[in-house]
Amino acid sequence: MRFTDVLKNDMNAAYKATDGLMSMCDDSMLGWKPASGANWMTVGQLLKHITEACGWCCKAFVTGDWGMPASGDGKPEEMTMPTAASMPSVASVAEARKALAADKRTAFATIKKVGERGLSTKKAIAPWDPKHPEVLGVHFLHMTSHLSGHKAQLFYYLKLMGKPVHTGNLYGM
Repeated sequence: MRFTDVLKNDMNAAYKATDGLMSMCDDSMLGWKPASGANWMTVGQLLKHITEACGWCCKAFVTGDWGMPASGDGKPEEMTMPTAASMPSVASVAEARKALAADKRTAFATIKKVGERGLSTKKAIAPWDPKHPEVLGVHFLHMTSHLSGHKAQLFYYLKLMGKPVHTGNLYGM
């Protein structure tokens, strides 16, 4: 099986299930976050992050543009994870769903641009792990997992809010 086939299959499933979970949200939920613990994103922040979790990152691996400051500032070894409070939010669920669809188009366009050969031969580094270059196909698979991880987070947020979610929702069934 080829990288392109695996990526397209996994991405289609992840985006479909994520959009299904987003459709269970409404704008009144955007400010909600779990009551216990610390450093939780609100639903709005989570939705915003989800819309940049896969396609945007795949494109950044190809272009090298991560939106970080130019040389001298923002060195990978100085990177820190932002606090949840500092993360942006969507203004509406409709905005999030539209952005998710755009991110999916970006992911698929990037796969097409790179092609099978590029996915298996071209290497890139992640800004958070500059000492370990990896082929683009592996990075893209990791970004698909990134999307899926936050999809699961949204599933549990909905569950904690008492919404009628079940395992089928998690997997887009």
